[in-house]
Amino acid sequence: MLDIFDILGPVMVGPSSSHTAGAVRIGNMARVLLGSEPATAEIYLHGSFAETGRGHGTDRALIAGLLGLRQDDMEIPNSFQLAMANGLEFHFHVIQLREAHPNTVIMELTGRDGRRLKLQACSTGGGRIRVDRLDDIPVGFSGEHHTLIIYNQDEYGFVGEVTTTLSAARVNIANMRLRRQGKGALAIMVIETDQPISPFILQLLQELHGIQRIVYYQREDE
Repeated sequence: MLDIFDILGPVMVGPSSSHTAGAVRIGNMARVLLGSEPATAEIYLHGSFAETGRGHGTDRALIAGLLGLRQDDMEIPNSFQLAMANGLEFHFHVIQLREAHPNTVIMELTGRDGRRLKLQACSTGGGRIRVDRLDDIPVGFSGEHHTLIIYNQDEYGFVGEVTTTLSAARVNIANMRLRRQGKGALAIMVIETDQPISPFILQLLQELHGIQRIVYYQREDE
């Protein structure tokens, strides 16, 4: 069932909820998942993002999100200048992808601390987004829930340890997706939860054997 916010759309700086507000959210999501202040960004636009993005301000919206601006920030049109002042170097490219949503972007980011992230995401309308790939591994989450992303070595029993830790903390799992590059290789676990996850629980998870990295995205309305 739709609510009034689904009908009216997000509070935002326009002109388009999909090309502008959604693009800001993608940039923000990428910033959180990188876990560092972005220093460089190679940005590849596909489909409608490439064809009409400049007129709709998609390019400026993506950069605004990378800088941490929100959808209703009046500084979104000035994001290029803000990026220059903050030392964020960026370049835009056009790319053609097979079987991708027309409002799709790929971001290859490097943080000031050297962290790297490759993200493929799309804007699905009304300011909503979907993250399709992280570091070339399919994931598929929207940011509508609190989202825990765990990079780990693929090992027997690891999933049970994670879910047991969350259950003990009375955190309910709404959705869970598991992906791996191969048996015993890098794996990504994406867990969407109804409740926020405390720093204490995140630290307990970080101490589990086989963990390489944990990223936590807290839903925006919390």
